[in-house]
Amino acid sequence: MKLVCHALLKFLIGAALVGTLLFVPAGGFDYLNAWLFMGLLFVPMLILGAVLLIKAPALLEKRLSAKEKEGTQRGVVAVSGLLFLVGFTVAGLDHRFSWSNVPLWAVLTASLILLISYMLYAEVMRENAYLSRTVEVQEGQKVIDTGLYGIVRHPMYAVTLWLFLSIPVVLGSWWSLLCFLPYVIVIVIWIRNEEAVLKDGLPGYSDYQKRVKYRLIPFIW
Repeated sequence: MKLVCHALLKFLIGAALVGTLLFVPAGGFDYLNAWLFMGLLFVPMLILGAVLLIKAPALLEKRLSAKEKEGTQRGVVAVSGLLFLVGFTVAGLDHRFSWSNVPLWAVLTASLILLISYMLYAEVMRENAYLSRTVEVQEGQKVIDTGLYGIVRHPMYAVTLWLFLSIPVVLGSWWSLLCFLPYVIVIVIWIRNEEAVLKDGLPGYSDYQKRVKYRLIPFIW
């Protein structure tokens, strides 16, 4: 019950925060793209949380409670939060003052990408029981090299990259997309730091790096 309350509280706070960042700059609730985005984000999130609560409560608790201890990662988390704050605010202002003209087909395509990314996110969580929001080597942790981990070394970050870059298009704002683009740099810094930690502390990770050559995007990086 404690875990249920914790998860539900974080869910409600997240929904309230995102809604505030979108609807206040938009000047009202007549922002259909924002309602679409919140539905695409929070309905799957609620379903995934319920599944984790039943199937893997320890993993859910770990992801709800984890806080970064390493300096570089704390900085990355802070910058990520700032990008979201600015990106959502700009999207709301964009709607209010009609700065962008994003066609419906682009919004629908981005919505599909967001949903597929979320499904792949859930698949990565199913494949890797050691997933944490912090960069750490856990007791008894082993290298996962099957499924999506056999294609790129960091499928979670690959999926979140597509997910985050689809958000401003769903919101109907090209200017917000410009605000989210620096997230690519954030992800690169995060991965480089995480790989240094894993290489030093996780047995077999160096061999895994040789077997799976690409970190984020096959044949590119």
